[in-house]
Amino acid sequence: MSTSKRHRLSKRNRYLAWGATGVVVAAGGAFAATSASATTAWPAQKTFTGRAFDACTAPSAAAMKAWHTGFYGAAAVYIGGKNRGCSQPNLTASWVKTVNSQGWKLIPLYVGAQPPCQTGTRNEKMTTAGAAALGATDGKDAVAKAAALGMKAGSALYLDMEPYDIKNTSCNKAVLSYVRAFDKVLHDKTYRAGFYGFSSSSAAAIATATDRTNLPGNLWYAKWDKANTTTTDWPWSKSLYTNHSRGHQYMVNSKEKRGAYTITVDRNAWDGPVAIVG
Repeated sequence: MSTSKRHRLSKRNRYLAWGATGVVVAAGGAFAATSASATTAWPAQKTFTGRAFDACTAPSAAAMKAWHTGFYGAAAVYIGGKNRGCSQPNLTASWVKTVNSQGWKLIPLYVGAQPPCQTGTRNEKMTTAGAAALGATDGKDAVAKAAALGMKAGSALYLDMEPYDIKNTSCNKAVLSYVRAFDKVLHDKTYRAGFYGFSSSSAAAIATATDRTNLPGNLWYAKWDKANTTTTDWPWSKSLYTNHSRGHQYMVNSKEKRGAYTITVDRNAWDGPVAIVG
């Protein structure tokens, strides 16, 4: 991540986290469709398959129009969370409606509480004792933020969890408690739960958890190998997150120009659910 671009956490804080956990810079994000309860009529999943980009700040509607050339078909946007790294002057319900009419699919990201064992300063950190309660609170906020932007029930919302030491038992337990509580709220509100994390740490914790209760059904993994795929470099069992439930952040800090607009973005291979708009 460039010094001028703070995606989820600052570049400095990300490097501090990597240093503390000893992870390799090969990461992952999350998403997959969640199963509905027997009593809930879920809207059909809106799936996108192709390239997606994420940028720290949602570009202007004019920039989005210029960028809709066919190379990218979806864009990830940071809808909320106390650890969101950039202001979002363009991200309004009107903007969502406009870029949706331009043909874009949107991938909502929520940068919630981060693990207690992460180093560095965070605006919101969970504790082992309070992780579940905080996860429920943040889940409600994520749904409210998405709904205010015109992202309807049935949309996939992706919780962003940065790297941490998953071998730290108490820390990992806190993260899983937070994620389960967050996802339960999403399920109850009929939103699909997704997760963005690193293939060497946070995404691995989700993918390898034995107890699958209330874990996200969609996994977006950061693995910066420049491979535009969600299959050939998939790090875990091939039976996990199938049927359009994966995303892969494969390249970061790509400075690209389309029309008159230059934006530094991360590239993603996508085969999973997105927001339902309109």
